[in-house]
Amino acid sequence: MDKTTLKTINVSDKGQITIPREIQTMLGIKKGDRLILAAKDKRLLIQKASSLERQIEDDFKDLLKLSEKTTAKSLWDNKEDEIWNKA
Repeated sequence: MDKTTLKTINVSDKGQITIPREIQTMLGIKKGDRLILAAKDKRLLIQKASSLERQIEDDFKDLLKLSEKTTAKSLWDNKEDEIWNKA
């Protein structure tokens, strides 16, 4: 089961925040890691860029498999298009 950790942090005069050490350790965040910041409906999401990149690659891998096996194959094997080859 995923553990939920809540921490209160302060925003500096420069708009900077510090991620508490406990959360850095839990998420494997290290110095120099790139983070992605997303805001929607007054909510803020911070995620490691590397984990999001892996997620996107996995999502696209599945989409490519589907498109190659179904869509592309059905387009290339479409008998109705053979009419154009009989000229």
